[in-house]
Amino acid sequence: MLSKKNIKAGRIKYLIFTTFFIFVAKNLFAENLPKSEKIVELSILDKVSSKNTNIIVKIGEEYPFQNLNIKVLKCYNSKFDDDPEVTAFLQVTDKTIINKNKVFVFNDWTFASSPSISPFDHPVYDVWLKKCYS
Repeated sequence: MLSKKNIKAGRIKYLIFTTFFIFVAKNLFAENLPKSEKIVELSILDKVSSKNTNIIVKIGEEYPFQNLNIKVLKCYNSKFDDDPEVTAFLQVTDKTIINKNKVFVFNDWTFASSPSISPFDHPVYDVWLKKCYS
């Protein structure tokens, strides 16, 4: 028959081991996660007037631009020096759309080097990611 002291000691050792393992694993994988930048530069083309406007948006803040509300949730620069890639997660809403069922005009990742991978389709505006920085 096992005594209760041995069971408690085993549970405490298991708890200490599990806590230590989680702490070590968290620190190992934290270095590999990319850090999000704080400022994003976007280029917006008005197709009607052919005007190109560069704007600077802070991460997490909503930026009103004419009929659009632009919000950037994340932006990353790649760690590769030879061919850097800039990616950002954009949410764009159109103020003129009355239909409340469609929340976002665009809600996806966009890439600076190839915006055609997930294009921003709007009849009046084109939005391109240029760069992000801290």
